[in-house]
Amino acid sequence: MQNRRVVVTGIGVVSSIGIGKNEFWNNLISGKSGISEVEAFDTSKYENHRGGEVKNFNPSDFIDQDKIRNTGRASQFGIAAAKLALEDGRLNMDSVVVDRVGAIMGTTMADSQRLEEMDKAWIERGEEGVASYLISQYPGNSISSSIGYELNIKGVVSAIPTACSAGNYSIGYSYDLIRTGKMDAVLAGGSDSFSRVAFTGFNRLFAVAPEKCQPFDKNRKGMIVGEGAGVLLLESLDGALNRKAEIYAEILGYAMSCDAHHMTAPSVDGIAKVMVRALKHSKIGPNDVDYISAHGTGTSANDKAECRAVAEVFKERSRKIPINSIKSMLGHTMGAASAIEAIVCCLAINEGIIPPTINYETPDPECDIDCVPNKSRKHNVRIALNNSLAFGGNNACLVVRTYA
Repeated sequence: MQNRRVVVTGIGVVSSIGIGKNEFWNNLISGKSGISEVEAFDTSKYENHRGGEVKNFNPSDFIDQDKIRNTGRASQFGIAAAKLALEDGRLNMDSVVVDRVGAIMGTTMADSQRLEEMDKAWIERGEEGVASYLISQYPGNSISSSIGYELNIKGVVSAIPTACSAGNYSIGYSYDLIRTGKMDAVLAGGSDSFSRVAFTGFNRLFAVAPEKCQPFDKNRKGMIVGEGAGVLLLESLDGALNRKAEIYAEILGYAMSCDAHHMTAPSVDGIAKVMVRALKHSKIGPNDVDYISAHGTGTSANDKAECRAVAEVFKERSRKIPINSIKSMLGHTMGAASAIEAIVCCLAINEGIIPPTINYETPDPECDIDCVPNKSRKHNVRIALNNSLAFGGNNACLVVRTYA
């Protein structure tokens, strides 16, 4: 079995605070909030009306006009982020062996908006009123297959629907495909679009904050539903060096764990185990980590459990390591969340800046961490750890480091 080194050479982002690496990063480090009034559907019957919607996205900037109708919004985000990652990485698909390139995308709801359209048409006009072109668009594999079709990718094309940790799962799987020589390059990440189903579900769980997301704040009131996509272009180190690509970071390792505890309540033990396994797989120790990108949803249970797990693994250093949550700015982008957060880890390594956790007002003694409150910070980041936790106890932790 080969053991090739795997690096990140391209970044693509679609988010409520920016489309493309530069706009996203500049707004992120300035602490800009992407939370606004929901426009995707009527929220008058809900108690909460705000979300992290992407409101300046034009699919025709990335997809031919005649294809847009046949592509769901989450798939549109995924295609856009994939093309931005290829452009950023200066990789021309005409110059590669297409069956040695893959597309692995994580998601929570996939193109569920299309299913909502089908349901509405069926209720109002009967089954004959359902447009046939919608039927193939809502399955979970629609995002990765749409990217594969658009970019003529003929290697491994797959979807990983492990909800809020799906982005990290996708990056980990892609890392393995390249490391073992099965693929030379993979577009890896996650995408989810704003949907009535997700918005309703989290509201029914009483997990949504009315105005803003405040991770680790004593008076936090919950998460905010968001949308977006993040894609990383992963390559073998040899391939990247041969084409003189810019290298953002190296994937050092990853790990997964399942709490086997509760469908929605996180387990401290499960979160701690995934971090310990990721460190072990990466052949580093707790003292080597310079920055942690937290799952940090802003719910009481999640934030407490994650902070307790960090304290268990990192001991006294847990109060000194910068640990931020960008969900304070974007909301929870579901399957895209940990992919976008992995991008943040790569950019933090390159730029020497850690974005803030905004909306932080009152310290919580049960979240005794340095959450980089309200203002970005210059910090030398050599190794970053990216946490993601999902319903069902599906945890994934990714470790990236500066390339050397």
